[in-house]
Amino acid sequence: MSGVTDLSSIIKAYDVRGVVPQELSPAVARAIGEAFAAAVVVPEGGSRVVVGHDMRDSGPGLVEAFAEGVTSRGVDVVRIGLCSTDGLYFASGSLDAAGAMFTASHNPARYNGIKLCRPGARPVGQDTGLARVRELAEGLLDAGAAGDGAGPVEPGAVSDVDLLGEYAAFLRSLVDVSGVRPLKVVVDAGNGMAGLTVPAVLGTAAGLAELPLQIVPLYFELDGTFPNHEANPLEPANLVDLQAAVVAHEADVGLAFDGDADRCFVVDERGGAVSPSAVTALVGMREIAREQAAGRTATIIHNLITSRAVPDLLGATDAHLVRTRVGHSFIKTEMATHDAVFGGEHSAHYYFRDFWFADTGMLAALHVLAALGDQPHPLSALAEMYTPYSASGEINSTVTDAATVVERVREAYTRAYPDAVVDTLDGMTISHWDGQHPQWWFNLRASNTEPLLRLNVEAADDDIMTKLRDDVLSLVREEKDA
Repeated sequence: MSGVTDLSSIIKAYDVRGVVPQELSPAVARAIGEAFAAAVVVPEGGSRVVVGHDMRDSGPGLVEAFAEGVTSRGVDVVRIGLCSTDGLYFASGSLDAAGAMFTASHNPARYNGIKLCRPGARPVGQDTGLARVRELAEGLLDAGAAGDGAGPVEPGAVSDVDLLGEYAAFLRSLVDVSGVRPLKVVVDAGNGMAGLTVPAVLGTAAGLAELPLQIVPLYFELDGTFPNHEANPLEPANLVDLQAAVVAHEADVGLAFDGDADRCFVVDERGGAVSPSAVTALVGMREIAREQAAGRTATIIHNLITSRAVPDLLGATDAHLVRTRVGHSFIKTEMATHDAVFGGEHSAHYYFRDFWFADTGMLAALHVLAALGDQPHPLSALAEMYTPYSASGEINSTVTDAATVVERVREAYTRAYPDAVVDTLDGMTISHWDGQHPQWWFNLRASNTEPLLRLNVEAADDDIMTKLRDDVLSLVREEKDA
């Protein structure tokens, strides 16, 4: 007979996320810890799990419960305390240990979550162990005993280690900004973990040498209630304070991090947002040049809704470009499969071979600072080189039947533009670009968790983009008026 516990509402395709304690309680965290040890760590020959947490008040208690579950299976736990998600990936990579990061990123204070990884920061997702973790955890919660018949074992040990200084030194070793021209940098930490990592990496808080950077801090106080604004820079409203501060301080650049500080957004000296696609192209060019200097051909990963500028600009080199679906699990898989030097997403996740193929916003920020500081022009001029087209950004529409809506849009556009190319790699992409006028493409993707269709549009100029965006949205939202 099947059990009664169902964790499918909080254990998603890539991670765990839920309201504390109603959905993610200490008991659930303990069960997930034990299940992770039993389903992933022990079968793969591991002996320890490194665990960190962000600034949410619920973090330490959930970590303690999770550690009890892990150690009950004879696996040791190394606690690194407060850290960013990429700080946890650093710990997993440098210690060659499985990892668990307690964070709900930019979600409100009542949420928390867990991101699990294998040694070397390799992901654990729905198809790579997370489904089995969920199944075992549900059995443990139902039965109060192991779901796989394992007998008692000697409990693992718990230890504590501070890796912040090593994390900061490692990132600096990958991108040297010590010789750049002096830069004034406004950083909005959003009361998230960048309030800990920025002073360590870009400043002297971890005992490293001073850099030619004047840091102007915004909301560096660690506070999981997010008293100033949501720690999600993907939403334009959350960039307003940073944009104003950059202009007011006459700064060279602004950086905004999300709650767990694994994503980084960039603002130029005029307060204009630099698109993540432009950052992907900029960093990609730097990594390609580094590979060429070493006599290697670079492979770069980008998802299908990054700007056409990314394959246009990077493809003009000798680099190999790989286009993938949206989502970090797909990017990380392709990064490892192709031994890619770099990967970028529209959501401001940036992945690096030198960082165990994992994503780190801080390393991307160092690349931007190095590129800016190694030449005399302002960031707006530098970014303009990588932003030749007009993009809508991601627009969500609530729909009741996504498949029917997508088919309606497909029929309309393939009828109107018979020479357009239809691609179903991730949702539906319709392109009217190669040698054709007007030049445009758009992608419609259904959310995995909500009744939403996500639209991204890009075109050769603003007029074409605006018309296409409005036309597609009118078709998408047609059912509301029916």
